[in-house]
Amino acid sequence: MAWSSLPFVVLFALAVSAQLGASDLAPDYYSDTCPNLETIGCDGSVLISSTAGSAAERDADDNKSLAFEGFDTVNAAKVAVEAACPDLVSCADILTIATRDAISMSGGPFYPVELGRLDGLSSSASSVPGLLPRPTHTINQLIAIFRAHGLTTSHMVALSAAHTVGLAHCGTFRDRVYGNPADPTLNPTYAAFLRTKCPADGSSDPMVLMDQSSPATFDNQYFRNLQDGGGLLASDQVLYTDSRTRTNVNALANSTAAFNSAFVDAITKLGRVGVKSGSQGNIRQQCDVFN
Repeated sequence: MAWSSLPFVVLFALAVSAQLGASDLAPDYYSDTCPNLETIGCDGSVLISSTAGSAAERDADDNKSLAFEGFDTVNAAKVAVEAACPDLVSCADILTIATRDAISMSGGPFYPVELGRLDGLSSSASSVPGLLPRPTHTINQLIAIFRAHGLTTSHMVALSAAHTVGLAHCGTFRDRVYGNPADPTLNPTYAAFLRTKCPADGSSDPMVLMDQSSPATFDNQYFRNLQDGGGLLASDQVLYTDSRTRTNVNALANSTAAFNSAFVDAITKLGRVGVKSGSQGNIRQQCDVFN
């Protein structure tokens, strides 16, 4: 993925297989075995490092912008958890908690996370293409990707708010700014600003904040930006230009409470996708290396 919005992107990168064992998840899964888990502070396959001759998921083209600081944070959390509760808590669950905490610490909602996942037994860059939304996807392509994981159009719109934080490389939206003609759905003033940040010839590929209004805050400003033609990626702005999703965008733009509720519902359902249980997974002792 050529943009960086770690909480949503990492979780979606984990949701790449059929739904397994999601009914076994529970917020209090570790209440007896590791009661202080969340104060110590999805299939963790995206955390695995590549080895010679074997490219892991984190090095797939769609994941190359994921911040290494994020991986390091999860690995450090795993070390602390192992010290307190050895061989009990999966990297996938730690990642899920870290995602929630990153959202909350950025001003977004705090919500109970369902726990009880196992870590995946494989990680391959070749498994990623076609499973993640891309910045040039049409609304039909976006809907199809989310639907394939059991998520509705409403879930898709709510989860897209992850783009209220993070950055995107100029290459992911350059055609919108310099195309012949330029994208008519892009606010002209915003387009002029983007031209000051991104060279037309592609001689460099700097990154631009996805939300210029409140870049460090996880809020519903993302949807208000769309109402003003300020979606950075084509796949952002299409949520407003298409009548099938415009009503959802307007509702979430107009109410922080509605946005928080919709986002929590959507990310909870996302967290149930691709869950590993039984012989389909294990508990990794180190998040970036298979046992």
